[in-house]
Amino acid sequence: MQGRVNRLFKKEPVSVDPVQKCKGALCESEPDVGEVPHTEGAGRNLDAKPKDIEPIDYENVLLQKKAQIISDPIRDMLLFPNEDFQIGMLKRHGRTLLPIVPENARKEAHSLLVTECIKTYNTDWHLVHFKYEDYSGDFRQLANKAPRPEKLPVHVFEVDEDVDKDEDTASLGSQKGGITKQGWLHKGNMNSAISVTMRSFKRRFFHLTQLGDGSYILNFYKDEKISKEPKGSIFLDSCMGVVQNNRIRRFAFELKMQDKSSYLLAADSDQEMDEWIGSLNKILQSTFEAAMQEKRNGESLEISDDELSGQGRSEHVTSWESLHCEFTKSAREIETKKNEGRLKLFVLDADTQKLDFSNIEPDVKPFEEKFGKRFVVKCNDLSFNLQSCVAENEEGPTTNVEPFFVTLALFDIKNNRKISADFHVDLNHPTVRHMLSNSTSIMNGGDGLATSQKSINGIPESMLQHPKQGIFSVTCPHQDIFLVARVEKVLQGGITQCAEPYMKSSDSAKVAQKVLKNAKQACSRLGQYRMPFAWAARPVFKDSQGNLDKSARFSALYRQDSNKPSDENLLKLLLDFRKPDKMIKLPVILGNLDINIDNVSSEFLTCVNSSYIPVKRFENGPKVTVTHEVEEFVPCLAKLSQPFTTYNNHFYIYPKHLKYDSQKSFAKARNIAVRIEFRDSDEEDSQPLKCIYGRPGGSVFTKYAFTMVLHHHQNPEFYDEIKMELPTQLHERHHLLFTFYHVSCDNSSKGTTKKREAIESQVGYAWLPLLKDGRVVTSENQIPVSANLPLGYLSYQELGMGKHSGPEVKWVDGAKHIFKVATHLVSTVYTQDQHLNNFFQYCQKCDSGAQASGTELVKFLKSLHAMESHVMINFLPTILNQLFRVLARATQEDVAVNVTRVLVHIVSQCHEGLEHYLRSYIKFVFKTEPYNSSKCKTVHEELTKSMTVLLRTTADFLTCNKLLKYSWFFLEALIKSMAQHLIETGKLKLFRNQRFPASYQHTVETLVNLLMPHITQKYKDKPEEARNANHSLAVFIKRCFSLMDRGFVFKQINNYMKWFSPGNPKTLFELKFEFLRVICNHEHYIPLNLPMPFGKGRVQRYQDLQLDFTLTDDFCKNHFLVGLLLREVGSALQEYRDVRQIAIGVLKSLMIKHTFDDRYTAKSQQARIATLYLPLFGLLLENVQRINVKDCSPFPMNQASNSGKEDSSFSLQTGNTMLTPQKLGNTLDNSIHKDVFGVISGTASPHGSSTPTISAVRHADSRGSLISTDSATSLPERNSDKNNSLDKNHGCVGGSVMRCDKLEQTEIRSLLMCFLHVLKSMSDGFVLGKYYPRSLDALITYWNKASTAELMDFFTILEVCLHQFRYMGKRYIASIRKLSSVLGISVDNGYAHSDADVLHQSLVEANIATEVCLTVLDMMGLFTHVFKGQLLADNGHNPLMKKVFNVLLCFVQINQSEMALKAVFAALRNLVYKFPSTFFEGRADMCATMCYEILKCCNSKLSTIREDASTLLYFLMRNNFEWTRRRSFVRTHLQVIIAVSQLIADVVGIGGTRFQQSLAIINNCANCDRSVKATGFPSEVKDLTKRIRTVLMATAQMKEHENDPEMLVDLQYSLAKSYASTPELRKTWLDSMAKIHVKNGDLSEAAMCYIHVAALVTEYLKRKGIFKQGCTAFKMITPNIDEEAAMMEDVGMQDVHYNEDVLMELLEQCADGLWKAERYELISNVYKLIIPVYEKRREFEKLAHLYDTLHQAYKKIAEVIQTGKRLLGTYFRVAFFGQGFFEDEDGKEYIYKEPKLTQLSEVSQRLLKLYSDKFGPENVRMIYDDGKVRRAAFENICLLCQFSFLSSPLSLNLMQPVASFD
Repeated sequence: MQGRVNRLFKKEPVSVDPVQKCKGALCESEPDVGEVPHTEGAGRNLDAKPKDIEPIDYENVLLQKKAQIISDPIRDMLLFPNEDFQIGMLKRHGRTLLPIVPENARKEAHSLLVTECIKTYNTDWHLVHFKYEDYSGDFRQLANKAPRPEKLPVHVFEVDEDVDKDEDTASLGSQKGGITKQGWLHKGNMNSAISVTMRSFKRRFFHLTQLGDGSYILNFYKDEKISKEPKGSIFLDSCMGVVQNNRIRRFAFELKMQDKSSYLLAADSDQEMDEWIGSLNKILQSTFEAAMQEKRNGESLEISDDELSGQGRSEHVTSWESLHCEFTKSAREIETKKNEGRLKLFVLDADTQKLDFSNIEPDVKPFEEKFGKRFVVKCNDLSFNLQSCVAENEEGPTTNVEPFFVTLALFDIKNNRKISADFHVDLNHPTVRHMLSNSTSIMNGGDGLATSQKSINGIPESMLQHPKQGIFSVTCPHQDIFLVARVEKVLQGGITQCAEPYMKSSDSAKVAQKVLKNAKQACSRLGQYRMPFAWAARPVFKDSQGNLDKSARFSALYRQDSNKPSDENLLKLLLDFRKPDKMIKLPVILGNLDINIDNVSSEFLTCVNSSYIPVKRFENGPKVTVTHEVEEFVPCLAKLSQPFTTYNNHFYIYPKHLKYDSQKSFAKARNIAVRIEFRDSDEEDSQPLKCIYGRPGGSVFTKYAFTMVLHHHQNPEFYDEIKMELPTQLHERHHLLFTFYHVSCDNSSKGTTKKREAIESQVGYAWLPLLKDGRVVTSENQIPVSANLPLGYLSYQELGMGKHSGPEVKWVDGAKHIFKVATHLVSTVYTQDQHLNNFFQYCQKCDSGAQASGTELVKFLKSLHAMESHVMINFLPTILNQLFRVLARATQEDVAVNVTRVLVHIVSQCHEGLEHYLRSYIKFVFKTEPYNSSKCKTVHEELTKSMTVLLRTTADFLTCNKLLKYSWFFLEALIKSMAQHLIETGKLKLFRNQRFPASYQHTVETLVNLLMPHITQKYKDKPEEARNANHSLAVFIKRCFSLMDRGFVFKQINNYMKWFSPGNPKTLFELKFEFLRVICNHEHYIPLNLPMPFGKGRVQRYQDLQLDFTLTDDFCKNHFLVGLLLREVGSALQEYRDVRQIAIGVLKSLMIKHTFDDRYTAKSQQARIATLYLPLFGLLLENVQRINVKDCSPFPMNQASNSGKEDSSFSLQTGNTMLTPQKLGNTLDNSIHKDVFGVISGTASPHGSSTPTISAVRHADSRGSLISTDSATSLPERNSDKNNSLDKNHGCVGGSVMRCDKLEQTEIRSLLMCFLHVLKSMSDGFVLGKYYPRSLDALITYWNKASTAELMDFFTILEVCLHQFRYMGKRYIASIRKLSSVLGISVDNGYAHSDADVLHQSLVEANIATEVCLTVLDMMGLFTHVFKGQLLADNGHNPLMKKVFNVLLCFVQINQSEMALKAVFAALRNLVYKFPSTFFEGRADMCATMCYEILKCCNSKLSTIREDASTLLYFLMRNNFEWTRRRSFVRTHLQVIIAVSQLIADVVGIGGTRFQQSLAIINNCANCDRSVKATGFPSEVKDLTKRIRTVLMATAQMKEHENDPEMLVDLQYSLAKSYASTPELRKTWLDSMAKIHVKNGDLSEAAMCYIHVAALVTEYLKRKGIFKQGCTAFKMITPNIDEEAAMMEDVGMQDVHYNEDVLMELLEQCADGLWKAERYELISNVYKLIIPVYEKRREFEKLAHLYDTLHQAYKKIAEVIQTGKRLLGTYFRVAFFGQGFFEDEDGKEYIYKEPKLTQLSEVSQRLLKLYSDKFGPENVRMIYDDGKVRRAAFENICLLCQFSFLSSPLSLNLMQPVASFD
């Protein structure tokens, strides 16, 4: 353990020198959102506008290239389809069976408003149908979008294999037969240098088995569970003999190995010992005999060099080629299988599955009749306690003793109003109804019962006479809505008197008979008159969501108060309905009202609307119950209103009150009834119109109606509602006539005719004209009552001063207004709004031929601004139609402008949640006026002019802002008008540049230019207006492509883009990209971009195309839209994060849309589309360093600048592909995936690079917590020298300075997804050696044109693709959420919580990773096939070949699926076969890396991967053997040994049963290969595997000490020392030690390892005569350097290919390590060796950098000397006691060097945990003083550690080397 002594080097916190920071470039932290990132030196460039590029004249280009287009095989992609749009009519479908407008209504209508309303309701829908409109939206809106496959393929990944999965390792690599044995033995210490004692023996279970290649292995375990991985192994092919050894322990025997080491084992008995020794000797004997036989065979069949050069050589070559053919055949099968069932990348992309509807236009439907919450009321029964049989013969059912009549209505007590019409129900039994038969003719208005044979709207009247079911509708449901039932009966007398018998609980038959007798008399005498009797109520809704309160029942039947019968008084009572203390005071009538409510279902087939028009699916039949829809009185609020769609003309009359107590005209007027009639004349012979809706049992329509009667009331109140159907056309003589009767209730008379005439006597008349100022009279009216009714009474008019005109009228009570009546109009053809009425009247006057005055019309137009909002909504289509008609016929600009102002006002009013009505109008109703140049102009011309005037007017800024906000309406009206105009005038057949006059195009251009300053200047103050105008303009311009000259439309896009520039605020970028998104979503986006060659002359082949791979001016001109988009995306990449994400999102969405577009499903079509996006390559190459991020953390990244250090924000890195994740446990440390905490713990590395950078170090304990920022950085500007990319500042979009900060992961993944889509589209179907799509020629052309640096960047991008889309495993995905919750970091990568979601996510990511892998692999295969000659330059040792090789190795370095790896191994075999010189000549670095990665795969958990990896490694050996003309495969042999050593040093865990199986496969391949059986190749392979096993046994202790860094380094140092004569192996272990030191933060020690490696190479070059100095040149740095002089020129040096370049790289690595370790004094000694070489080469740039570094180093030294502050470490003395555990180290002391200010408690706790985990906490004790330890006091303690702090290590005698280095 001497390696722990004197570790002198640690780093101190040193302030960061500003010189090291990046200057003048955008490379620091991300600016805040909304700030424009800039630098002092580049501010002007960043704000510079990119060069404007004029688009092509599209129409002329089509004519010029007509022949080329026609001859194109996919010309459909170049041309718009014929008849791209059309106009049509859509049949208007109503709810009813009959037409919604009465047949005679159109003829009767004279008023313009009525006529236009009827026309609106009758006209079918006018549509402009763009045939391909389904393709004009976002990809989510595609009608036939390719969905994600229902069942994704399941891919097997090693990372998902169970960590603790019990594999039967005993049988994994074994073969049947052979000798086997198992049992318990005692194992002694395996290190022969340590004295073995009895206590050092450990009991283990041994298992002897034979491997697949025939060799034997002796595995030992802690218990008998041999299915688990063994604790260790002894390979018997390295065993020389087995002898008994009883010196230390009884029954012991010793296994002597070839490397002079031995294994001491002991049995429990003499018999067991003999059995083991016998079995082992038998194995050794058989192994020896087999080896001798092989040797004899090899000598007899040995071939001389001469024979090799002759025919024998050709035979061997032929056999080798035949073997390769077999591999090739297998590779082609893999290739074919690989291309089966390939998925489109975008199908798997997360964005395609997000339900993002933010950019999706609302679904527009035609106007339709809408209802609120509808429910059905089913009236079952009304029964009172007082019942009897009413039949004369007393035979029949027991029923109520008199008829009762129920009226239902809804009342809203919150808003204090009645909200529905009355629904009248007759629940009487037929025998009870018969009591009224004598009064029926009077009730029916004189029509008698014969009317039952009539029909109403095709329905027999009898079906409508006794309704029992009604459908109510409530627009605004809430808990305070009540269903009220009023009960009436035939007039008899006072309510109290009549109700008294019903309020007694005793059911006396005598009382019932008396009531029945009186009732019969009343029915026969007063059957047509009603009196109030009772009322009841019930709540309707539970809540405001419209859930019915079905559990509620009607309240008790309360007696009606004769003094308070009105609706107002009822509403007051309902306010107390939920107050039992109030309601209990009301008198109750004993009875039950059975009425249910329920939701409306589709079962209601037989239904009539409120006008008795049957609704569809109406069924006629005598037994059918008709359900009546009850009219809802919707509040007059705009938000609750809807445009009228059906004809409805109802009028409701509500007599309220008559004040007759002061009248002197009549002697008797108490029991007053009012008869209501509707008349159209006041002439003598005039008759009432039969338009009043009747009551149940009577005619459906009657001529008059009576109110209820209050007994003995001179001032009666009424609550009756009389419903009336108004005529279509009203005139001035239409009026209501009220006749007042005194009804005699005296029933003492026998009922003679004379007496009957005296039943009613007229006591007055009143009338109410229906029209006033052309409008229907509504609301409450107070009118006088007349005692007589003279002819011409309507002409009576008061003139004042007691004079009047018209007939003489005798007024009651001095003509006082004593009668109050209210009316309510529910009409869709008449309006109460004066302004609207006046406007239509004036328009009618103008239409009739009167001279129209522009001033007058403007006045009426301005008055429309005062129109009520709800009226505006109700008559919306009619009003808008009339306004557009006036606009088209306007002769003065003022009229047109004011029409547009009114339109703006109406549209703004409708946007308060009612915007969908406007959209429905534009789509289905709007119809441009027929074009007539003499009478009217087109709507689009006039509207465009008016809009330009309004946008210019600065004074009327409110209207201007509204126009911007709601501009979509006007611009869509323009589009529809233009389309209708083109088709109706036949101009659609003309050339596009002839369709519209130049004046109109000029107006459109003016409109665009006027909108832009509003958009770009008002985005702050009026953000909504600016956004809406921007979007509407985009939609308008997009639609213009289908109608106008497309070149003109391109110019408008250019005009738009001129208003933006780089450096704009974020909002303007959002507006610009929203515009581009809409434009590029045009359904014919591909033809607009003309994806065809624009080269000179006739171009027929892809390779002849002048394809642009960068955004040249020609490309942007010829392919205008895609060029514009890519330019803007490129420019946006130089902006801050939010802008970048917006731009990338637009590009990605567009490319997804191409993928899913079912018009372009053919591979040739997708390939042609991909050529449009070839400049994306150049775009990515410009930003290659910004996307070169191989970390795929789900957390947000803030990548640092070009200094190479990571940001402090948390990032995730994945571990080695073959590392096994930790098992999920209960604690936080164990519950998270090992890879997730890789960065925190410092154990994770992306793929095990040879020298990991210190920037990846993140420690959870003190060993890394004090690493300073300065120490973690490389030499100043070091990375800039290692950058392979070209300086592309000259190629930046817009000439701006390129940013150099890293893009975020989401941005990188999106860009790479687009990049891969282009690649895959161009290579789809490519099979190496079989099928080459023509589109590949374009890709090959690109590679031919690209420079080497650009190709290197291209492959860098491919490599980043593999990293960014790599599969992380199910455990990783599941742990992300847990980690984010623990650390408080938000994760938005679609990772879900549930197991099902995790499984689905992992399945998707697995398919993405596999598809990306196969796509990149296709590219690599194509490139190596086509550019073989270029890759073979310098025997394959060139930067390009190295880059290609690194990308190919990247496949096996990260997680890949089993299927993908099969293809990868086939590609690697192909690479080895094509480029053997790369691997077997010159430098061995590629061969070394290949061996390392393959051997890692040989340890895979998946058997298929192990088999393929073993086969590949054998293929490499065999190739090497053939390359050396069958002499040997020294290079592969050596590199495999080195790779095994590296893997052991990296503690990957090789050497287990899986790895042994792989070695057996390799041996079997050699034994079964017939073509080499005659050579020594099989024995050499066997010798190699034997040597590998020897190395594995020699290094078995490393796995035991993997958690003890000091012990691990000691072991590795011992190995490195043992390989002093073999430079490659020694270098391997020194590199490994450097890795461990870097991981633990021991930077000084790591730097010393680099020094020794450089010294080793220097010594080698000196002996080869290449370099003058040897390892002695490093003595000034460390005296231990003499160890490197022990090199021997043995076989190992034959394949070493060090040169001066390698040495320079190593020396620079030394300097870098010394800088990080803050060992500035030593850097000059290293540079003394480098500078002469660079001076000789005249590499002045590198010399300048070296001297600059020295300058910085000396400044640091001076700073340290001046301040005296540099703490390099803290030192502790640690002594170990415990013979049973420490053995030979018992009693030894060591000095531990810890980071900087480490406390004693920290280091002691670390070691306590280490040894407690290893030996058990009960066996460990810590002592913290430096006194002498008395062992006797600790006899029961097995292990003892003594700690003491050293103030200065210089007190020790450390001048002589005591460890590997000082």
